[in-house]
Amino acid sequence: MDIYTDYVSTIRTAMKADPYTRGINEINRLGERSLEKGFSFEELNARIPKDRLQPGLKLFSEELGLIPNFDQRPGQHPDFAYLKHTNEVENHYIVSMFVDIKGSTNLFRRYTPETVLVITNTLQRAAIHTCLIFGGFVHRLQGDGLFVYFGGRNVSVQEAVKRALQFSSVFTYFVKNDIKALFEQQGIEAIFTRIGIDLGYDEHVVWALAGIGEISEVTTCSLHTSLASKMQSHAPSNGIVAGHHVFQESPEIAEMFAPVSRRTNDEKHRYIYQIPERKFNYTQYDFEWLVFLKRQSFIATDFSGNLHLKGKRAQSQPKVLANLAPVASQSKPYFG
Repeated sequence: MDIYTDYVSTIRTAMKADPYTRGINEINRLGERSLEKGFSFEELNARIPKDRLQPGLKLFSEELGLIPNFDQRPGQHPDFAYLKHTNEVENHYIVSMFVDIKGSTNLFRRYTPETVLVITNTLQRAAIHTCLIFGGFVHRLQGDGLFVYFGGRNVSVQEAVKRALQFSSVFTYFVKNDIKALFEQQGIEAIFTRIGIDLGYDEHVVWALAGIGEISEVTTCSLHTSLASKMQSHAPSNGIVAGHHVFQESPEIAEMFAPVSRRTNDEKHRYIYQIPERKFNYTQYDFEWLVFLKRQSFIATDFSGNLHLKGKRAQSQPKVLANLAPVASQSKPYFG
């Protein structure tokens, strides 16, 4: 998707600059490999700053009328951060999401550790920046992945679910298409994502301090927080699996959810969690994120089926029409 051009170009530059790729390894007089320096972490920080959107994503944010909040601290959701200094607990709904980025270990076969660091950090920053645009709170970084919350005191349950689905769909498209195409050009195995999403209502979620002193975070104790992580392990490559509460808060797009058992042809995969004595059977669903994404008001699809930011394409429309004018003028009855 064209909104990620700056992130893709940074990864491409790092790949091309990598000493292994350029074949300039030498043996120095001590018998150790001497590597000419590639694209550095310092250069990444200058090119993709942690606290600033790149032009494509900035335009995307402006088109949506959403302002990312960079003043976040992991483990301290702004609506519940006060709990870090008390012995209190609070019940409040939250949408939990685990975004797992898989396949980065294979990069070490081809690139130096610093290049791998640049690649994985660029992907992670793209995920964080996109998450912030949609109002997500990055609760924790786990390896290359993210654990994210959507929602809070001033956000409705339905809005939180919608934003979570929008973020996960946009980012999955980026990894499945833009990143895959780049990696294929380099002749290496592509990275992919697996995402799990679930919603716990007020009565299902307890916010409290976990840990001691500064070795702590304000987090949730909830079955549905735990299930988000579990669901991502049930997702296919570049797939999204969501819990029943997410499904029931999305009646207008209900046809985009299908029980995981339908994909696996195994009924034991229908439920992600069961408590027989309570007759509790919680269904997990594959989410048709691409169909959902194509229906978003900010997305346009070109003749090749590629997705673009609608506002950005609209800006180039007059130029396209101008190019068609000479051809159209040959068919006078239709011209104009």
